[in-house]
Amino acid sequence: MRETTKLKKILARREAVIVPGVANAMFARIVEAQGFEAVYVTGAGIANMHLGAPDVGLTTVTEVAEITATIRDATTVPLIVDMDTGFGNAVNVVRTVRLLERAGASGLQLEDQVFPKKCGHFSGKEVIPADEMVQKIRAAVDARVDGDLQIIARTDARAIEGLDAALDRASAYIEAGADATFVEAPTDLDELAAIPARLDVPQFANMVHGGRTPDPGQKRLAEMGFSVALYANAVLQATIRAANDTLAELKSEGSLATLGDRLAGFEERQATVDKDAWDALEERYRKRGE
Repeated sequence: MRETTKLKKILARREAVIVPGVANAMFARIVEAQGFEAVYVTGAGIANMHLGAPDVGLTTVTEVAEITATIRDATTVPLIVDMDTGFGNAVNVVRTVRLLERAGASGLQLEDQVFPKKCGHFSGKEVIPADEMVQKIRAAVDARVDGDLQIIARTDARAIEGLDAALDRASAYIEAGADATFVEAPTDLDELAAIPARLDVPQFANMVHGGRTPDPGQKRLAEMGFSVALYANAVLQATIRAANDTLAELKSEGSLATLGDRLAGFEERQATVDKDAWDALEERYRKRGE
């Protein structure tokens, strides 16, 4: 079964499937090894980890495509890729969809912020007119080669125009052909519950630790009717904390000896990147008679 079809079936279950976000292939391998059914290629994570910059629209489509392709090579599960605003107007969206589909995306998340965008939990966001976003969604649907490539329309209008306006936008995006929608940054549980109650396609809930939306847990999100519980930056946030703690102790102690099992061992590190498989390839193609 194609990864696009797998993702379509996952969304149809409405089970609030947990999808962690990653910004590189190694962490994607860890997500898959832990048994998660899909991976989210996070735009914020790419900005933070690849550029060392905040999520304020600094990444390019070619950077996102390159990282998506490396993750696709390293994993077998569906990839949901954050394509931000599509990197321009509806015509730019066509190229972005084609590029990311070739790179291995199973689903593409397109949002209605003004370009360049900001993190959905930042203040100062702006959204484009709803009819302009409708044209972007139509362009995305027309551009995909695989009809099961999931087009996920995100709206950031909640923080600017209120929840009802955001839901109205999401309804228009569904009518334009979006396979799923994503209402960003509801502020309480009642608002969360209203989203799948009002919208009849699969819905995404974005759980940002320290963000604007409360996290009621997977069971409650499934009861509400969400298809995906997105933890886009859990890996990133854990990595920042672990790196700071490790380096602070190394600096103060002058050694790794005190860290013990808080560090992955050499063998665990090699297993994470599947060194055995590469060793087997080396042996397979070794010149005979050496």
